[in-house]
Amino acid sequence: MGGSPLIPMNDYGVLGDPPALGTWTPRLSVSVVIPAYRAGATLPLVLAALDRQTYPAHLMEVIVVDDGEEPMPALPPTAPRRTRVIRPRPGVWGKASACAAGADAATGDVVHYLDADLVPFPEHVEAHMRWHHLAGCLVVLGRLRFVPGLDVVPAGEVLAAIEAGTLVKLFPDEDGTPQWTEQRWDETDDLRTAGFRAFSVTVGATASLPAALLRAAGGMDRALVMGEDTELGYRLAQAGAVFVGEREARGRHIGDSTVMRREQDVKRHNWPYLAERIPVFRWLRAHPNRRYLVPYVEVVVTATDASFEEVRATVDAVLAGKLPDVVVKIVGPWSRLGGGRRDPLGDPALDLRLVRACYEGEPRVSFAESLPEHCFPVPFRLHCPPGWTPGRSTIGSLVKFADRQGLGVLSLALDERERDGVVHARLERTAAVARARWCAGPGDALDDLVHAMFGTLWDAGEKWGLTLADAPPPPPPGRPWALDGD
Repeated sequence: MGGSPLIPMNDYGVLGDPPALGTWTPRLSVSVVIPAYRAGATLPLVLAALDRQTYPAHLMEVIVVDDGEEPMPALPPTAPRRTRVIRPRPGVWGKASACAAGADAATGDVVHYLDADLVPFPEHVEAHMRWHHLAGCLVVLGRLRFVPGLDVVPAGEVLAAIEAGTLVKLFPDEDGTPQWTEQRWDETDDLRTAGFRAFSVTVGATASLPAALLRAAGGMDRALVMGEDTELGYRLAQAGAVFVGEREARGRHIGDSTVMRREQDVKRHNWPYLAERIPVFRWLRAHPNRRYLVPYVEVVVTATDASFEEVRATVDAVLAGKLPDVVVKIVGPWSRLGGGRRDPLGDPALDLRLVRACYEGEPRVSFAESLPEHCFPVPFRLHCPPGWTPGRSTIGSLVKFADRQGLGVLSLALDERERDGVVHARLERTAAVARARWCAGPGDALDDLVHAMFGTLWDAGEKWGLTLADAPPPPPPGRPWALDGD
C-alpha cells in the first residue's frame, strides 16, 4: 500500500488512457487461474488461446484447477509452457473453492480468473494487465460474447481459428450475445460513473486483480457454490477496489451461461446467500427485524470513562432504531473485570461491570478491549459518544444521505466543551477509508485522502435526531420480585 493515484469514487478515468496494446513493456507477472469442471471439450481451446497471448510468456503462468470427480487427462500440447494442473484438497468442491485453491497456488503479482469455456482473444491478458501497471487497487473485467456451443461449431473449427488468429471472423461481435453486464457498462461510461454499485457487475468469467488486493479482501468465499463472484466483488469494494470495464479484453464464451438458461432458478438459489453477505443489496433484506451474517452498520460506543447510564442510553437507542441489521461494539478495559472478591457497590469498575452485565445476552452487542482499525466487510461504522441517543430513523437516514452525496465520512457536531473540544459522532464508509489506506504515503492523513476521493462533511447532530439523553429516573421503590398489580 502507499502512493497509489487518488481515484474519486469509481472514476478511473483520472488515470488517463492505458498504453496502447503492443506499444509498452510489461513488468508485472500474472497467474491465470482456470477452475475446470467437466470442461474436457472447451479447456483445450482456452489453453490454445492462452498460448497465443501477446502478454510476455515469461510473465504469465496458467493454473488449471481440476474440480472434477476424477483427475482430468493430461494437458494438450497446445497449452502454454508454464501451465500446471492442481486439485483442491479432498472433500472440497465447487467453483469458489477451485478459484481459491488456484489463488493460493498462484505466484503472480496479479490473479486473472478465466472460465474454462471462455476463449480469449490474443490481446486479452495484455488488455487486463496494462491497467494493473497504472494503479494497485483495480479490478479489471473483460468483455465477452456468448456464441454457439461445440455442437453447432465443431471444436476443430474453433481451434483452427485460434491458430490462424481469425477468431473474430469465426465469431464476429455482432453475431454474439452480449453479457448482461454490458448494458451497465453502456449506462455508466464503462463503470466510471457507477459509483458505489460498480462491484455489482463483477463476473468471474474474466476478471483480474492484484494478488495483494485479493488477500486483503479475504479471497473467494469457499462456502458459496454460486454467486461467489458477486460476493467477492462486494468485499473487494469494501477493501477499496476500483472496477474497470475493459472492452479490449475480448473473449468468446462457448455456449450459453447458466444464467441465460435458468435465470429465475439462479436468482432463487443465490439471493438467500447474497442477502446474508451483501448488506447494500437492501431489496434482499426486507424483513423488519432480523439479523444477517454481515451487518449494515457497526456502531461503536466507548465505555472507558462513561457511566453505565450513559452507555445504556446510547446502546438502547441504537438497538431500538428502525434499521434492523445494526450491531454495537462497546469498547472498554474489560480485562480489569476480574472475578475476585470485591465490594459490589464500591467496586471502582462498577460501571463497566454493569454495562457488560446489561448486554451479555444481547447478540447484537459485542465487547472489545480496543477498536480494530476497520469493520470490514461491514460497509459503515458509526462512532457515537456515550450519553447521546440517535432517533429511530437517524442511522438509516445518515447512511442514505451519505450514499446520495457520495460521502466517505460524515461528522456530526453535538457539543463543544472546553476540555474535550467538539463532541461529535462520525459515520465512516469502509470502502472509502480502505481506499485511502491503499493510496496513503508517508505522512498522509487518511481523512484528507477520503475527502479528495469521496468527500467529507460536517453537520449538526441535532438536525439528524442525535440528541443528549435525558437523565434516567431512579429505580422505583418496592420489592424487585413484585409483579404489576401486587
